[in-house]
Amino acid sequence: MRASLALHLALFRRQKAQIARAIEGQSSAFRAYEARYRRRTSEYRRVLTASAVSQRVQAADVVYVGDYHTLPLAQETYLELVEGVREAGRRVVLALECVEGRHQAAVEAYLAGRLAERALLARLGHGTSQGSWSGLRTLLSYAKRHRLEVVGIDRRAQGERSLELRDAYAAERIARAVRAEDTPRVMVLVGQYHVAPCHLPAQVERALGEAHGARGLVVYQNAEGVYWRLAREGKVGMSQAVELPDGALCLMNASPVECQQSFLDYLEAESGDSPLRDRSAAERFREMASLIGRLAGVPVVRWLDEVEVVTAADEDALGRIQQRGRFTQGELLQLRRHILSRESCYIPRARTAYLASLSLNHAAEEAAHFVRHCAVGDAMEAPRRASDAFYARCLEEALGFFGSKLVNPRRTCLGTGEWALRFAGARGVERQIAAFVLAHKAAEVEVPDEAVKLLPLRKDRLFHGVSHALGYLLGDALYRDFDGGQVDRAELRTLFRDPLEDPRATYFDWVRRLSR
Repeated sequence: MRASLALHLALFRRQKAQIARAIEGQSSAFRAYEARYRRRTSEYRRVLTASAVSQRVQAADVVYVGDYHTLPLAQETYLELVEGVREAGRRVVLALECVEGRHQAAVEAYLAGRLAERALLARLGHGTSQGSWSGLRTLLSYAKRHRLEVVGIDRRAQGERSLELRDAYAAERIARAVRAEDTPRVMVLVGQYHVAPCHLPAQVERALGEAHGARGLVVYQNAEGVYWRLAREGKVGMSQAVELPDGALCLMNASPVECQQSFLDYLEAESGDSPLRDRSAAERFREMASLIGRLAGVPVVRWLDEVEVVTAADEDALGRIQQRGRFTQGELLQLRRHILSRESCYIPRARTAYLASLSLNHAAEEAAHFVRHCAVGDAMEAPRRASDAFYARCLEEALGFFGSKLVNPRRTCLGTGEWALRFAGARGVERQIAAFVLAHKAAEVEVPDEAVKLLPLRKDRLFHGVSHALGYLLGDALYRDFDGGQVDRAELRTLFRDPLEDPRATYFDWVRRLSR
């Protein structure tokens, strides 16, 4: 197993255990229900193109789309499928688990413009927080904008038979929509476990009867078994969708770790307890730092209790950082600007990670910077002349981005093509950053001495923007070669431990190495 995959899987297992601790009281019926889903999604038959997925959806009468409720991308992908069939001339009905059937009248009033969004929110029993409402609001806003019928298919149920009762209720409401005289296409969005063919789809078939002949299609999203199979085969980034042995489809748009993280963030947001949320962020930061440190051959255990994790929710973030290091007034002003910019960072002098959001990418990137600090100590902030400082920052950014890719392999950065588009469309400093990035990338392999002449040496927004972009590009290439086996763990350890006495030479050595 590749080292990067092993690390990603280890993080998945840790987060899975954390989620299991948070969800207590799972019944034997639920465990059996989950097991049937996992058996159905443990293998895949073949990789599919986006056009093949579209054709399969177009040919179906009822499309069952699996939802990971706390992952916005899951609902966005569902709407992309809806958009793909909406203009085919056939009426489309949205059947949503996130709406209970008993609230059908309120939803219809909202769609007709007779009920305000806030009033609907109150009727549905959601809190006013953005996190608990944004996914449903996106779905209903889309339906209202395009004048689509919405059917609530959920009901409250408890006990050993709760899943069976909920599926039966949903099936009756879906079947009623399918039987309409104009034979609409029904797009169902329901929790991933429910869409296994032996669960809700089987109930719908029974409700419709054999004579009806409605064609059903199951579309999972990011099923764990399929994902890890693709990851072991090195196909995660190349496979947008696969077909399963039973004919169901599985869309691959996020890693299981990302899905878990969205749920963990949801749990924290719903708790309403800021200190608990902060402690969880620190806990996850230390877990990721420990895993990255293990891979990089950097002992971090002795420092884990000393690192401080400050989040945007902390009302005195700057004060907490200031207490842990000596800063001049100018440096404090820079830190304040950074916090206002809503960007995460790691501050070596204070041994503190500031997380502007609870983004998995941000936390992993700053965890990698912390590991780097454990490896080289004060050398991370060594005074350097301007050109050396530029390339040192490029390399630090590269290691940070690399660390985040270990945790989230699907993370992307702007490539040279996208920088070219930004140069064409942006203005001011953003356009200047794009120009420097493109010019430097064009020169750095063939004529590196000329590339050095293209540096923005004043430590301002341009300096940071260009070094940040070049660092991300290098980190992305480093991860790609490490994941592919062209860079081994020993070389990675050497880079993490490099004090960068000659950062310019180190940068160009790695650029030449990775460009091959």
